[in-house]
Amino acid sequence: MSESTPETTESIAKTIIGFIAAQKTLDPNTITPASTFEELQMDSLDKINLSFEVEERFGISIPDNALDSLKTVGDIVAGVQRIQAEKP
Repeated sequence: MSESTPETTESIAKTIIGFIAAQKTLDPNTITPASTFEELQMDSLDKINLSFEVEERFGISIPDNALDSLKTVGDIVAGVQRIQAEKP
């Protein structure tokens, strides 16, 4: 995917779900955009590690204060899309 072409919601979600599944040793088919971090038993360290993975994969920077407001997988997908849309 080129830098100028934003990825689709589905491809972003699939990538993020893959990161979470690998990190928490879960079946990716059990994770949806509506899955909460609480349901996935993700603590603050897991969220930080996930943010590093997402930042590296998508070439974005997630503000540290944004992590606390993210509650679901869908929140991360929407955040990635918003940051990509704001990139020059």
